[in-house]
Amino acid sequence: MDNCIFCKILANQLPSSIVYKDNLCTAFLDIRPVNSGHLLVIPNEHASFLSGLHPEAGAQMFRVAQRLAAALRTGIVRCDGVNLFLADGEAAGQEVFHVHLHVFPRFTGDSFRLHFGARYGDQPTKNDLDVLAEKLREAL
Repeated sequence: MDNCIFCKILANQLPSSIVYKDNLCTAFLDIRPVNSGHLLVIPNEHASFLSGLHPEAGAQMFRVAQRLAAALRTGIVRCDGVNLFLADGEAAGQEVFHVHLHVFPRFTGDSFRLHFGARYGDQPTKNDLDVLAEKLREAL
């Protein structure tokens, strides 16, 4: 994609600090890190959203993320935990429309927080959950 910043990184048209690359995905350091060691794992073939991502590329992204999380925990950077975060769509907070999985180290007091909406904590009934589960099964 001509205007995709991640495709430009993959084409070596923009600089990056690559940590890992294989035939399905690439991982590099984020230039706007939550914490030092913040990585992005992207598929090598452009997919704007999860629905367009080849399943094997998605699976490989998570396998690589698991290995990267283990590397972060070795003490290279301050890391007491790791977050994996993937935003799919503008409403979910996606800013670059090339699927990407954030892998970033966490530590107590790092001040990063997810903010939950006003309805977070409203517990649905078991029946409501069952009805929704059935609809989702049918959509699969």
